[in-house]
Amino acid sequence: MKSKIAEAIKMKYSPVAILWTDERPEKALQFKEGRWGCETFLLCSAAKGRVAAADRETFGCIGGGVGLGFGNQYLNFPGGIEYYISTGNPEFCNTEMGKKIAEDMPELVDGEGYVKNPELAKEFVNSLPMIDVPTRYVVFKPIELVSDDEEPKVIIFLVNPDQLSALVVLANYDRESNVNVIAPFGAGCHQIGILPYREGESLEPNAIIGLTDLSARKRMMRMVDKDILSFTVPFKMFQEMEGNVEGSFLEKETWASVIGIKEGD
Repeated sequence: MKSKIAEAIKMKYSPVAILWTDERPEKALQFKEGRWGCETFLLCSAAKGRVAAADRETFGCIGGGVGLGFGNQYLNFPGGIEYYISTGNPEFCNTEMGKKIAEDMPELVDGEGYVKNPELAKEFVNSLPMIDVPTRYVVFKPIELVSDDEEPKVIIFLVNPDQLSALVVLANYDRESNVNVIAPFGAGCHQIGILPYREGESLEPNAIIGLTDLSARKRMMRMVDKDILSFTVPFKMFQEMEGNVEGSFLEKETWASVIGIKEGD
């Protein structure tokens, strides 16, 4: 599969397709069972040309399990996810179990401070569109490795500010409304998984701007350029946008000037 969009906006990294499948791709990168890992590693690896996969035993971290669609894994979060992302749970961390967990997860003591208090954090978690995908694997593939008989759930673009601007314009290019791109709060894996999965159920889905999760950005800094954000679309919206490249602003002078294309290039 090829992308006219990727060519038109001069992407450095390959667009990444997320697929649901019962077949593990040969030589796919995958976390070891029981080992911690961040889904940004799988995403960035796919953007650089590798295939990666996760299942219910190898999703790396609890948030990643939720984000990729392996059910409500937050029920297994020690000390409570609502405390972890808000003000912390020092009481739990003073228990024998909590002390051991806090050695590897020090944020559990005072919290990440991403939500003001545990009550609001609990409301946020309860609002997430958690699902249990009907397949064994969730697979990350560079778009050029997606075969014609495969249908991705979503397509993820890793883009700089200029490229993000172009994608926002293109997402609105053939729509009656001007709100077709949203940037909901959530973990980086929510923003490439369950949130765009939900959009895919809509007649006119929105694109999701993501990787605004500071923890995800911290972990991916050494893998991609620092100014990268994600732009994720359900597959049917990707097809819509692909069909609108020709004749659009992407073939006109203003975009060429922004992206630095000179006449004759």
